[in-house]
Amino acid sequence: MSRILLIFPPCAKPCEPPAGIAVLHGTLAENGISSSILDANLESLACLLDLPLHAGSRRTAAALRNRGTNVLALKNGSAFGSIDHYSRIVWELNHAVRCSGGASRPGLADYSDASLSPVRSRDLLRQAEEPGRCAHDRYYRENLLSRIEAEAPQWIGISITYLSQALPAFALIGRIRSRFPDMKIAIGGGLVASWMRLKDWKDPFSGLVDLCVAGPGEEALLSLFGGKKAHPQVRLPDYSDMPAAGYWSPAGVLPIAASTGCWWKKCVFCPENAENAPYRSMPVERITDCLKGENVQGTGLIHFLDNALPPALVKALIEQPPAAPWYGYIRMTGEWTDPEYCFSARRSGCVMLKLGLESGDQHVLDRMEKGIRLEDAALVLRNLKKAGIATYVYLLFGTPWEDAEKAAHTMDFILRHSGHIDFINAAIFNLPRFSTTAEALKTKPFYDGDLSLYADFEHPRGWKRAFVRRFLSREFGRNPAIRNILKNTPPHFTSNHAPFFLDSMKPAAARTAVRPTAS
Repeated sequence: MSRILLIFPPCAKPCEPPAGIAVLHGTLAENGISSSILDANLESLACLLDLPLHAGSRRTAAALRNRGTNVLALKNGSAFGSIDHYSRIVWELNHAVRCSGGASRPGLADYSDASLSPVRSRDLLRQAEEPGRCAHDRYYRENLLSRIEAEAPQWIGISITYLSQALPAFALIGRIRSRFPDMKIAIGGGLVASWMRLKDWKDPFSGLVDLCVAGPGEEALLSLFGGKKAHPQVRLPDYSDMPAAGYWSPAGVLPIAASTGCWWKKCVFCPENAENAPYRSMPVERITDCLKGENVQGTGLIHFLDNALPPALVKALIEQPPAAPWYGYIRMTGEWTDPEYCFSARRSGCVMLKLGLESGDQHVLDRMEKGIRLEDAALVLRNLKKAGIATYVYLLFGTPWEDAEKAAHTMDFILRHSGHIDFINAAIFNLPRFSTTAEALKTKPFYDGDLSLYADFEHPRGWKRAFVRRFLSREFGRNPAIRNILKNTPPHFTSNHAPFFLDSMKPAAARTAVRPTAS
């Protein structure tokens, strides 16, 4: 019997194991406290895809007929022969999952319910009272509850990281409460931490949930079970109990965070700043030691989860290259303006970097306090291209400091450097409710819910969201050079699958795959 069963609920991308519960599992094991982990997201998606469903249209019939072969194509790599072939496969899988939803709308990476909102606590409580309306309830009833009964843990810990997990997680809580009324339940994860950092948080789940954990849960769980006091540091995940071959990627992906929070933490629009989340990092020697050959057997790609990779860690990776290719998020500053540094990073196994450029207008960047100079950003893009490192560039439109003219500057910057950019994520700005930026603006609720993390605002330059959407669809997205880059972005899985389209990472099956005719 384990002291606690740690569960990662649906819905999230099923392409790599969840790091949060794996870190907790490893920490508890280090302290002699028994625990077990379960990726209910991966298992429930497999259950949905196995349901006998009635085919309606011709496209729906094809999506249902191809369910098994499409999952296999993502796992063996044949899906990655071209973005068009991949997009069809992922569309069919997402459509097949949607068809199984009934009253709710599940997806590969999202979840919605026409009557319930994940940002209203009363709706989450109602979901717990009516778990049968959740698309994942059949898996809960027929699989998960019997696992809990057999294991008989003292506690259930549920990690809610994404908004898409909120409603399914509370449906699960409702089932557990109904079947095991005396079972202790704790919830944590990134989304719960953000809720608890809201200035008007009042714990609406008291009575249903026994413990809500803000931030990394190691200290809370060790205190709960009488273990040693946890030092405020980042710890290594333990994926040994995860189904290594079950994830929908053509190579084993090892997600790992060298830090929590953000070492820069000055961007005025960022939730890390608004929530004042503490920054903690792991000694770099622990990271490099755990990424040596014998420790990463079966790993085809290392995914660093840090908000921004600590410069000391990148330096250590260059000096002691890990035993598998890697990618992560960096700031477009410092050493990356040096061409030789970029070549060294590539030799260490770096295949792709995620870059938070946000804007191509210097005034906007300065008001954001990004700490980026456009001339440096251009140099970094050029250096990475020469070194053979792919770039996944993030842009943010509609900030309070932007207008149509400044958005056009961003478009011009991207066009000038389009030959150095492989992928683009173009998003519309969401204002954190309790950020310092919000204090200076006239705001109103973004979502009707007490758990909403964001606020709508009256744009000081009249650059409304409707205008931003029109700009993105009619100007930015229609430019041929930019459209070609946007088309490269893998739907649903986005940056998680992007590395597998690179020549250096493309699976062998993708090189020889014969593209099937449309069904």
